[in-house]
Amino acid sequence: MKSNEIDLLIQLLSNLPGVGPRSARRMILYLIKNNNNLMKPLSDTLNNVSNKIKMCKSCGNYCVDDNCDICKNEKRDKSLLCIVEEVADLWAIERGKIFNGLYFVLGGTLNAIKGITPEKLNMKKLFDRLENNEIKEVILATSITTAGQTTAHYLLNNIKKLDIKVSRLARGVPAGGELDYLDEATLGQALNERTLVFDRMN
Repeated sequence: MKSNEIDLLIQLLSNLPGVGPRSARRMILYLIKNNNNLMKPLSDTLNNVSNKIKMCKSCGNYCVDDNCDICKNEKRDKSLLCIVEEVADLWAIERGKIFNGLYFVLGGTLNAIKGITPEKLNMKKLFDRLENNEIKEVILATSITTAGQTTAHYLLNNIKKLDIKVSRLARGVPAGGELDYLDEATLGQALNERTLVFDRMN
């Protein structure tokens, strides 16, 4: 008979993406079997991360300081800003090591049905950053989903008011595709062959 603690662990793990009750039970049994060399270190690390993790004040990435390593890196191209939906998308692009600019994490996509309006995303912070920094090009790296397209359209219409070039990820990103599920080569191609959608100079 399982204890209440184990039942709670199974329930909590079942809330993770892609993990159901059966997978959660298998994970818990494996962790219990490897208590000293896996469960305890995992517990200590989770507790440590939970206490130290915060959101980068500049881009919305997860970090342990006020600003993440990407934003603090003086070698990054500060004139190039890639806008993504979630931190997972930022990490997906960074894995490929093919982008040398900065990022901005929206924290989701616009969705009128779910009540996700621009005010509920990081839109104001983004536009303040675009107005007060020397950004020359914005790359809209939202997903090719209906919500992602709607968000990109909203962003484009507002960024057009500023003297900033706007481009979108090129071919290689499938319709309905989310960036975190794409391989590095596909993402690299989409970034390098991005399509210009607005340029005040032209």
